[in-house]
Amino acid sequence: MNEDPQLKQAIQRAQNLLETRRRIISLSPEKAQDCILEMHQPAALVHSFPEQDFYFLIHDIGPEDSLPLLQLASARQWEYILDIEIWDRDRIKMESVTQWVDLFLQADPERLSKWLLYEKTEFIEFYLFKNIEVKIREHDQDPSYFGDDFFTYDDTYYIRFMDYPFDPETDRKTKEFRRFFLKKILDRFAGVDPLRYQQILHESLAVIPSEFEEEAYRLRNVRLAEKGFLPFDEAIGIYQPVSERQIENSGKKYISNRYEWHNMPRPLLYPEKMMEPDDFFAGSLKVIETDDLLQQIQTEFAGLCNQIITADQKKIRSREELRDVVKKACGFLGIGLQRLMKNPEKPDLSQGAELIRRFLLSDIFRAGYGVASRLKRRAENWLTQSWFMQNELPLSFWDEEWLGVLGGLLVKKPLFFDNYKTGVLYREFACLDDIEETERILSSIIAFDDLFSMMEIKLKPLSSGFMTHKNLLLTLWVKDYLDLPDKSEIPVSIDFGEFKRFFAELFPEVSHSACSGSDEPDSLKPEPGKISISMKESFLNWISKESGLDPFEISAKLGQCLEDLFAEMEIAYGQVLLKDLDPRYIQMFLLS
Repeated sequence: MNEDPQLKQAIQRAQNLLETRRRIISLSPEKAQDCILEMHQPAALVHSFPEQDFYFLIHDIGPEDSLPLLQLASARQWEYILDIEIWDRDRIKMESVTQWVDLFLQADPERLSKWLLYEKTEFIEFYLFKNIEVKIREHDQDPSYFGDDFFTYDDTYYIRFMDYPFDPETDRKTKEFRRFFLKKILDRFAGVDPLRYQQILHESLAVIPSEFEEEAYRLRNVRLAEKGFLPFDEAIGIYQPVSERQIENSGKKYISNRYEWHNMPRPLLYPEKMMEPDDFFAGSLKVIETDDLLQQIQTEFAGLCNQIITADQKKIRSREELRDVVKKACGFLGIGLQRLMKNPEKPDLSQGAELIRRFLLSDIFRAGYGVASRLKRRAENWLTQSWFMQNELPLSFWDEEWLGVLGGLLVKKPLFFDNYKTGVLYREFACLDDIEETERILSSIIAFDDLFSMMEIKLKPLSSGFMTHKNLLLTLWVKDYLDLPDKSEIPVSIDFGEFKRFFAELFPEVSHSACSGSDEPDSLKPEPGKISISMKESFLNWISKESGLDPFEISAKLGQCLEDLFAEMEIAYGQVLLKDLDPRYIQMFLLS
């Protein structure tokens, strides 16, 4: 097929602009602005920026410092900034309107005046209705009748600035700024087109605020929906889990060819720039070599990020705020891709790329989020009928790490308990390993809870300290091991003297200066600070006796957890001499 020369040139120009924008966005904010202004046709380059990329660029540079770019911006880019900045849910914030329209006025006063007078007429009439009072002087009426607060440009329409509630801390400063801006904008209107100015003042008297806001909000949602910002009740559907079978039955997504691409939305670069290079989804994208397909997927990815922003009801202005959204999208996309693979244990980037070609990113995201959502439902279903809840125990019963994991699953949207490994307490699930680690800990919590439910334990209120699943289980074992009374009654603390007798048998090499009198063969003697196999067997047999479970069944469900418990005791107490024991610093047992 012979290509149309004009189409070929249009595609090439679009590609060149894309590469230029990609290079500019990679620069620091200050250098990016200088680079744009030094271009041969800076206005054409600024207009080529998708509205969202331009919005982030403005905030990177700083709104007050980016006036040269705002001067070059298109009306669509100005309108997008207002769509994002001036709305608080379904209400217009007057302070934000004043701030941003003032910036536009500083950037290009003549163009802004004409834009508001002839294109955004209803918007400026609504703003004036909220901020000024207008009186029309009759031909025989004395101007002094209106008072000193009113002023006029034409001796017919008299204007007074209205006051409305402000934050007391910024009352005077904000009022002065608003008055100064209103005077500037009215001066411009009266100077550009006096007749149109009078018409707008007259029509502002008849504005019905509720009707205007409702219609303006509807039109704003239509404009944002084109960019992936769906209404909240639709955007929240991104968190509706979908099964692998449903995705397979949904069919392949449509891939446009290069002849259609130049008419499609320009790809956003900021979300692409925020991807982590070692992320599985980002790695799968790198396998895709076709530029046209890659650009379409990047646009689809940006729409997915916008849908997440709407569903989470966030306002994203900075790179770091956008980076969090991109991380979340990439994380669940990576999890979804691995779940859709035949062999998720050995993820393959080329297979991931093929899945990206075949299925909608929103469906892949929902498949990934569905994995975390199922974990959340499992935790909630267990909690309602758990032994732990029936005994009205606090969440701290599961100790710090398990409490953190459980807490992350019980919030509205499940989170991974990072415990500051990457600098935060909670974060979004980033990979399948996060899911598997959380699932392992949740299974351990449920297994421990089932174990306690099979043991006859009489709980009493704690007089001091706090009880966890660890010191509960270990204290019960010590009571049985030492044959103390009220073995099943907790918490009746163990006498410290009795505990020292148990400790001497738990860590014999540390507790005694010599152990030559021991009858245990050298091959079975534990290393200093280590717990012997015989003590571990005693513990396992005790659990079996109290719960009625077979030792092999206990090992299958809780083997690793119990090994970790003994390892924790060895780290905490393995090198402590018997004479140095202090009950104040022993947390893994309930002591007097």
